[in-house]
Amino acid sequence: MSTAEQKPPRSRNPVLDTLASSFKVIRDCQPLALGIHKVIKERMPELDMQQLRSAMRMHTASTRYLKLLSQADARFDLDGAPAGEVTAEQKQQALDTLRERFRKKAEQHKAELAAKQHQEKLLKLAEKFNKH
Repeated sequence: MSTAEQKPPRSRNPVLDTLASSFKVIRDCQPLALGIHKVIKERMPELDMQQLRSAMRMHTASTRYLKLLSQADARFDLDGAPAGEVTAEQKQQALDTLRERFRKKAEQHKAELAAKQHQEKLLKLAEKFNKH
């Protein structure tokens, strides 16, 4: 298939894409006001609540969002106006989540590297014995 025939990249979540195109605070990953999903549902009643919650969970669990949340002081409403604060506990929880995510990723990378090195050693050993 040529480059011109390739399909466009699949959307990660159509509801989240709709929200990001509709609201700058979501597109910019600003810390959101607590309970903002209720306001979104009021403004966009056509959205399925379960799909909305899933999209919001995906958004607020993203690495980018957690990084910004861990450094922020204010939360924002859909119009970008301040709507509450980010508490020290919430910042710490975001940092802890990020640290755990990065730790797991580093462990996974280390295990993959060890497996690759092991496979290379086995191949070299097999080559050595196949020469005889």
